[in-house]
Amino acid sequence: MTTDPTYPPMEESNEATRDELRVAREQGDAYGHAIGAMADEDGAATGRAGDYLVAFVNEDAEGMYMLEDGVLVWREAAPEANVHPEVAVADAGDGRFVPGLRVHVDVSQDGRPVLTNVELPFLWHPFLYHYGGNAKVPGPGPYEVTVRIAAPTFMRHDPVNGKRYASRVEARFERVTFANGRKESPEGSPRGADAPTAV
Repeated sequence: MTTDPTYPPMEESNEATRDELRVAREQGDAYGHAIGAMADEDGAATGRAGDYLVAFVNEDAEGMYMLEDGVLVWREAAPEANVHPEVAVADAGDGRFVPGLRVHVDVSQDGRPVLTNVELPFLWHPFLYHYGGNAKVPGPGPYEVTVRIAAPTFMRHDPVNGKRYASRVEARFERVTFANGRKESPEGSPRGADAPTAV
């Protein structure tokens, strides 16, 4: 069940003037534009949960660079991987991306588990920071997706506006169709082992 939305404060304080809060909202507007661009490209399910706006999108499984012994190594999507689930998390007050979260997903079909408690790490992306990874699913679905976000342990500035993200939240999305393919990237080099796949 999706956590009821809450409304994090956006008030002037000894840490934030009206103009600084406007700058934060402008940053959030830019991130919202990036979420919209990803939604236009791959479709997205979005919803409010707690102090967050949560967007779930998926595309074909794909490779990524990882730092190994001080060298960026390309790790292609494994042959069995057929989907790349992604979760974008924005602050519901200002719209900015929220870093440093522990994000997990469960995927089920007709009440049967398909993916259980899969942790999605932070991934750098050319235009949309998000949490994600590769997985294997039995087909395009549709599926029920539950995104769980733990209450973060990082410190928060501001005696007024820092009161946010205090609780674990869930966002549930119904009848989500999944991509069912694998994107190859022959230009990625040097090559390493395949990227991990959640099953």
